[in-house]
Amino acid sequence: MEQLDLNGRLIGPGCPPYVIAEIGANYNGDMDLCRRMIDAARDCGAHAVKFQSWSKTSLICRAEYARNTSYADKKRHFGSLEEMVERYQLTPEQHKEIASYCRSRNIEFLSSPFSPSEVDLLESLHVPCFKIASMDINHLKLLEYAGSKRKPIILSTGMATMAEIERALSALRAAGSGPIALLHCISIYPPHAEDIHLRNIPMLQQAFDVPVGFSDHTLGTAIPLAAIALGACIIEKHFTLDKEMDGWDHWISADPSELQVLSEQTKIVYESLGSFVRTVSPAEMEKRLKFRRRVVLKRAMKKGELIAESDLDFKRPGNGIHPDEAMYIVGRKLTKDYVMDQELEWGDLV
Repeated sequence: MEQLDLNGRLIGPGCPPYVIAEIGANYNGDMDLCRRMIDAARDCGAHAVKFQSWSKTSLICRAEYARNTSYADKKRHFGSLEEMVERYQLTPEQHKEIASYCRSRNIEFLSSPFSPSEVDLLESLHVPCFKIASMDINHLKLLEYAGSKRKPIILSTGMATMAEIERALSALRAAGSGPIALLHCISIYPPHAEDIHLRNIPMLQQAFDVPVGFSDHTLGTAIPLAAIALGACIIEKHFTLDKEMDGWDHWISADPSELQVLSEQTKIVYESLGSFVRTVSPAEMEKRLKFRRRVVLKRAMKKGELIAESDLDFKRPGNGIHPDEAMYIVGRKLTKDYVMDQELEWGDLV
């Protein structure tokens, strides 16, 4: 299985999990807030921040704007759909500013392109890979164009059937893309637990022989950590400085305290996975001496007496004759007197 190489950071089996803080539109059109979010994501241990490269004209048609002119929920929607998209879109100059700032802060800049022109924009900014959103898994022209740049691809699979995933992979590969990773994703914000199906992670890995991660829309950190335990090599999670901020996705995003826990705990969960090979560590071997049992005598016995099975008991510590060696004691004689509960030694047996 081929790993992804993002500026020297390998992603895939055998590599520690890669944590992506999805800022998306959570910067609320405020570049100062954007920089503070990048700093916070880096300080919390994220490897990358991710944005969404769309414009008012590249994603949504005029008729959809006309149908969505007002919303009852004023906390998540400040005006019409068109007004919000216009505020939340990143201009080419803002893309350059963010990419430069990420480089200066030593955190990877990633983004999802939503049109060929945005693929070109991200290519000009030397992104290490393209992240393709779930909604575009059947946008074959966009997949082919992104694939033609021969960079690694991270592809989300929300709302997609197995046939659609297979077709998307074929389109990317036929176009010449670099290594591909899939992200298991449920495109509900947030999903119910019974709809998450984390076992899809090893299933997708086995079905398509590619690294598989998890694009998380759940609340909290339990589910993405469970995803790591099932083999996820990437965790992508929405990020905010404050869940109470006005805007689209703040309420379902991880705040700094959650992102820090996630970043730290993914390492611990990954390290704890270990190997399929059953081993007993030197520390556990040492623990046997205290935690296991040894043979002792149930009663006082005299030198020359014959030991019966009923004369034996088994108690801590485990630094002597082991319980599974008792068969070699029965029928032998003692070379000296023993008191009740005394530890029996091999040298005291005829």
